[in-house]
Parts: sequence; C-alpha cells; structure tokens
Amino acid sequence: MDNDWAPLPDPRRLADPIKGRGTATRLAHRFQRDSREACDGGWPQDDDAGEAPLTQVVAERARSLLSRNDSPDIPFTWSINPYRGCEHGCIYCYARPTHSHLNLSPGLDFETRLSAKVNAAEVLTRELQRPSHVCTPIHLGSATDAYQPIERTWRLTRGVIEVLDACRHPFTIVTKSAGVERDLDLLVRAAARQQVYVMVSLTTLDADLCRRLEPRAAAPWRRLQTVRRLAEAGVPVAVNVAPIIPFLNEPEIERLIDAAAEAGAQAIHYTVVRLPWEVNPLFQGWLAQHVPERAERIMARIRDLRGGRDYDANFNHRMKGQGIWADLIRQRVRGASARHGLGHAGPVLDTSAFDPLLLRPPPAQGDLF
Repeated sequence: MDNDWAPLPDPRRLADPIKGRGTATRLAHRFQRDSREACDGGWPQDDDAGEAPLTQVVAERARSLLSRNDSPDIPFTWSINPYRGCEHGCIYCYARPTHSHLNLSPGLDFETRLSAKVNAAEVLTRELQRPSHVCTPIHLGSATDAYQPIERTWRLTRGVIEVLDACRHPFTIVTKSAGVERDLDLLVRAAARQQVYVMVSLTTLDADLCRRLEPRAAAPWRRLQTVRRLAEAGVPVAVNVAPIIPFLNEPEIERLIDAAAEAGAQAIHYTVVRLPWEVNPLFQGWLAQHVPERAERIMARIRDLRGGRDYDANFNHRMKGQGIWADLIRQRVRGASARHGLGHAGPVLDTSAFDPLLLRPPPAQGDLF
C-alpha cells in the first residue's frame, strides 16, 4: 500500500503544537471531496484563540460490538472497542485513519472528537448469547485504548468486562493507561480462572519524549507501576515494546526490556512503527516539528524496513518489517528478553468455562399467596 495520495507536510506551514495533543492539524481525510484553503481577512481565527481544543464525546448506540478479525498476523478472532477515537493522541497510531469513515479528520479530530458506545454491555450480552458464538479470547483495545481518560467517566470498559466475567468468557487487554488498575477486582477473578491476559504498551522511558509522542497516555514510570501491581495481584501481564521507531525510541530497546522485567512482566512483545494512509503525513509532520535534525534519517530507516516504501501492508511483515534492520531489531529484542528468561507468547486462556446461560436474568419470583 502506497500513501502517495497524501500531501507531505511543509514544516513552514505547520500549526504550532498544542499542549496535550499529538497533532494540531485537522488533516483532510482520504474520502474528503472538498478542499478548503485558509484566507486571512484580518479577523481573529479560532486557532488563534490560544485555547487548547476540548475533548468532545458523543453518545452512540451501537448495533454490534464484536468485530471479527480476518488478518492472519493478528492473534485473535474477536475484538471490542467501546470508543471511537482516542484521547491519548499518539501521533503514530495506526488506527487514526478509522476516523475518515466518520467524515472526521484522522488528525486532531481523532483525539478530540470521540464517540462512546453507551449500550456496549447490552449489545455484548446479546451477541454472546447467540448460538453461533464460538468462544475464543476477545481482545479489548485493538483500535482505541479501552482505558483512555474518558473511561473514568463513561465506564464502558468496566461494563464490558463485567459481562465477560459473568459468563466466564476469556479476554485480553492492551493499554498504555494506568486506569486498568481500577478493574483489578474483575481481573483477579478472571486470572484465577486462567481467562485474562493484559499487555501494557511501553514506548520510551524518556518522560519528555513520551509527553510529545503520546501526550495523554500514562507516564512511563506509571505504566511500569501498573505492570508491577498487576503481576503482584496474580494477573498475567506482558509489556508491549511498541512501536519501535528507528533512531527515536529504538536505542532504548534493551533498557525498556530491562525495566519491564524488573517490574514483573511475564513476556515481551514488540512491533515496528507502521504508517498507513493519513498516519504517514501526520507522523512526518511531527518529525519535522519535534526532531527535525533526525527526520530524514528516521524516514530513511523506516523505508529500509518497508521495502523502500513509507508503508507496506503485506501481512507477512507489516508488524515487524523486513530486511537486515528488521532482523537486527528482532535479535536485540530476543537477546534482551532471553537475559531475563522472558518469552514472547502469552498464556493459553481457558475457553471451557464459558456459559452464556449465566447471562440470562434470574426467573421472576412468583407470589406465594
């Protein structure tokens, strides 16, 4: 997949970074039919007001919740995303282009204009009761972090896990939020049944880089604390060193794995940065603003990992890259993991205890007289 449709950023025309946001631009999406060009008429513009855009959340009543995965390089069949968009604002997020289908920008809109599937628990209950449902672990957070900041108010992820706990359905979680600790009571119960696996993404140990790269995600030290608390509670937990970005966080690979092992991680996973569709110009714009002296070098190495292109969607190597540099990253991850006795596979979760009948409401109590 080439991204030649998207204009590359001109550093001279980039909007100033917004504190707490991954990008300041509402990049036009690939389905947009009209284009607009700003014209200075001498009046103050919204972007000049000096106020950071607020997060807006729209309540959505979903018709379905379980999303089926057919990609051979993703190890789960079903996933759940209680929200659309993600307030964490990670500039590299491969899910940003999903906002294009909502006629919203994968740029600033993706992290400020969100929707919450308010009937998530109700819809999931209905879907799990279908005779056709085959129990395999359900993954939470494939396209948006299920524990992003708005979860504190909406509590949709909590409701989803309560349904899964009630019918003893196994599930996995990937997050870069400490908010997962709130649900330790449910996770500990699921862990006792061998029905949960949590992966905490850790991109860098550099707090300043983290603040610019993933502005509303938990700080690195806080994510490591979450790993430690999950491990101490008996919840299987891994660290996902992702995404690895050449010459940015790539030099930290060994230190990240050392920190993960010290915190109690049971396994190490990793992926290499990928730049599908609108992510490519957004990411290159970020490089031009934040690390201009390394921007060309970073993109050149990304192309080395992608067969000479900015992005390659081939299932065989889209997650890890290809070529000599991909092999070197793989060797470094495996070598650092091996020093701590850490593997790369998650636990086998139990599907035998799943019982959809447990989701049925109790029969009404009849009158005795």
